[in-house]
Amino acid sequence: MAKILIVDDQTCIQQFYQEELTEDGYDVITANDGHQAMTQIEACAPDLVVLDLFLRGPNGWELLDMIKKKDTYLPVIIATAYDSYIEDPRLKEAGGYIVKSSNTTELKEKVSELLMEQQQEQCLLSGTNISFGCERAA
Repeated sequence: MAKILIVDDQTCIQQFYQEELTEDGYDVITANDGHQAMTQIEACAPDLVVLDLFLRGPNGWELLDMIKKKDTYLPVIIATAYDSYIEDPRLKEAGGYIVKSSNTTELKEKVSELLMEQQQEQCLLSGTNISFGCERAA
């Protein structure tokens, strides 16, 4: 089961995403700010991070940079209430960008897509056959 870290200063957003993603079979943990997020990354080793941009402590952009310096391969989805960042060059470090909405279809699709890509990369790096779910080819 993939572990997802939701980083958002709004408890209602954390709870909403946690409920939605838990229903899809993910193990979901949360953080309220950048410092707590880095602590969760160290302690829990999530497979993916959903990150708000406006946080206390390090903001989302600073946190994205910190995450990528720690683990280049950890997928991060920027989830913000604003669509004005779509052309921001800093997004190249993130695996995705979504505008927060009560419809979580886009979030769920992006989570699934990035986790699949991550699994395929891990399989390739370990020399396993991805068509057999990372089991060694006979």
